[in-house]
Amino acid sequence: MFNPKYVLTDSIVAMLTSIAESKGIILRAKILPQNEIKLRRQAIIRMTHSSTEIEGNILNLKQVEAIVAHKKVDAPSREIYEVENYLKALKYIDQIISKRESVTEKTLLKIHKLVTNKTLPQNQSGYYRTGPIFVVRRRLGLPSETVYTGPDAKNVLQLTQDLITWLEKSRSKDINPVIVAGILHQEIAAIHPFNDGNGRTARAMATLILYQRGYDFRRLFALEDYYNKNRAKYYEAINIGKNYQTSQERKTDLTSWLEYFIRGFKEEIDNVKTQVLTLSLKKTNISSESKVYLDPDQLKLLDFLDQIGRITIKDAVDILNCPKRTAQLKIHQLKDIGIIIQTGKGPATAYILR
Repeated sequence: MFNPKYVLTDSIVAMLTSIAESKGIILRAKILPQNEIKLRRQAIIRMTHSSTEIEGNILNLKQVEAIVAHKKVDAPSREIYEVENYLKALKYIDQIISKRESVTEKTLLKIHKLVTNKTLPQNQSGYYRTGPIFVVRRRLGLPSETVYTGPDAKNVLQLTQDLITWLEKSRSKDINPVIVAGILHQEIAAIHPFNDGNGRTARAMATLILYQRGYDFRRLFALEDYYNKNRAKYYEAINIGKNYQTSQERKTDLTSWLEYFIRGFKEEIDNVKTQVLTLSLKKTNISSESKVYLDPDQLKLLDFLDQIGRITIKDAVDILNCPKRTAQLKIHQLKDIGIIIQTGKGPATAYILR
């Protein structure tokens, strides 16, 4: 049975309160849909770049941005695969949210399969490890040092299932979603259930929980940036001891890790709040409510438009997985409020951003 130990310190409570206050401000802020789409796209680029760079990926932010835009990048195939894989994992997270699916063990395995596609053998991608796992620190001119030993492979299945069971129960216990995401992140890293891709899987799962439980902040944040700014501090914060068995025997206290995790989340949300307020429609001459609030389906269509440059009714049907009539309605609403314009006629009809 997984039963994490932590203390809600005054510092943690204060930061969670501040995050909740920022949440209200960000959700109420009136910003043009075009600006919101750009911020969301930037967040996807930043979280993908940082989460892969933490693991040693050499692509820079501009190269990741090019991959998001489906442009050719001159780089080793593995580096490109890792970025494309993380983007696919984020799209999978969107699907889970839109379909209101529960997070299960299969979700964890699917995310791992996505982030390690073509970078791990097929029998390891989306499957638990069958042997020992070690986290090794390599320093130039010095011998390698084993800093952490994961639990025995035979225990991985039960440990992971215990974690997922706790995750589901955390809903009824009304645990703050930021705390749940932090604990999930740390425990996946501690179990190290896979041969590779544990960090990316843990970070993607944490993002999924935040999105799912109402802490998506319009999907404008990229918590991975905070970890990537000081990787040594990230590894120090997430470390629970020399090995998993010892840490569990000592009933590891996760308070220190949660202080770090929540501080990073607050810092990122503070940045988002600043951006949103800067772009707020209160600072413009636009007052039409129709140009402010869009539903999630319309935002998905604008996401697609921002990346591809044009959209058809058929595209909208595929994106929203809805009847043609519903897709037409969503497209026409965007057209009526002046965000998109029509090009072509008949079978050649498409829509582009104004």
